[in-house]
Amino acid sequence: MLFQVTMKVLYCQQNSAGEEITFVFQERENLPVPRDNDVKIQVKACALSWTDIKFLSEMKMKKEFLPIGREIAGVVLEVGSKVSFFQPDDEVVGILPLDLEESGLCEVALVHEHYLVHKPEKVPWIEAAGTVRDGLRAYTALHYLSHVSPGKTVLVMDGASPFGTIAIQLAQHRGAKVISTAYSLEDKQYLERLRPPVGTRQPLIARVIDVSNGKIDVAESCLEETGGLGVDIVLDAGVRLYSKDDESTLKQQLLPHKHDIITLLSVGGHWVTTEKNLQLDPPDSNCLFLKGATVSFLNEEVWNLSNVQQGKYLCILEDVMEKLSNSIFRPQLDEPVPLYEAKVSMEIVQKNQARKRQVIQF
Repeated sequence: MLFQVTMKVLYCQQNSAGEEITFVFQERENLPVPRDNDVKIQVKACALSWTDIKFLSEMKMKKEFLPIGREIAGVVLEVGSKVSFFQPDDEVVGILPLDLEESGLCEVALVHEHYLVHKPEKVPWIEAAGTVRDGLRAYTALHYLSHVSPGKTVLVMDGASPFGTIAIQLAQHRGAKVISTAYSLEDKQYLERLRPPVGTRQPLIARVIDVSNGKIDVAESCLEETGGLGVDIVLDAGVRLYSKDDESTLKQQLLPHKHDIITLLSVGGHWVTTEKNLQLDPPDSNCLFLKGATVSFLNEEVWNLSNVQQGKYLCILEDVMEKLSNSIFRPQLDEPVPLYEAKVSMEIVQKNQARKRQVIQF
């Protein structure tokens, strides 16, 4: 006899363009039987990330109710007839694709096996879900867009953020010299305390640049640290396109100007930007040309928008889990939150007010 079970699921709602986004719980009944390649998962933890409504709209994926919570970790309950990589009771972690109707913020989810990897037994659920996306972003930025290697100098903007922390740890592990910026005294102290998990107890970061008072010149500090040669790789956390007076918030005013980043780049350097509206004037382009430098846009969603590089994508997720297991990655996580508080936590994340990764625990 089948019993009907209802579960609470969190969705994002925006009825019309320009309207404020709201988050709502909806009741959902039993999941259907897994299809041939589906894996049914009992979700143990789900991390929250900012929802880019504009990006989803441009990709023709926008719906009235968008599933929330895509980074999940859990136990396999059931598998489809053609699933070859997993079996019941396996511990798994993964990122749900953008076009999936399922929300990770529920007790049970159905996922295609090609979006999942095994979770090492020693890695806690919270850490697995809370690190998988930042790990993917760090790998995309440092390996595939800028080719980090021993001896390179890497500047990670806002290193105390969840992504910045993982990027610093990956760059240092690969033998790079790391410089970072901090937006507060608390962030500066946190970055200065970072140490490798084993071996030498030297700080992970060669220099922390405190930009909180708006008086420190980032370009000047980086050139001083590198003996005037410049930085090989820059990972920004946003860019100031205009003068300080034209920016609306203090955080935007503290961002480096695009000219500063171009100035501090070395010959043959790589600038990896998260600024989707970056505008480069002819003098900017000419300076980049003279240095033989490159600009790349960091959008980790491209891995799931095409299955051409699915094998490479899964290898990245497996490597992220391995580094988490070996304590090379030590994520910046907040205290886990129960499901009934997920709506409030997601509102904080959507307003970019969370300084640590928010994870829902089931």
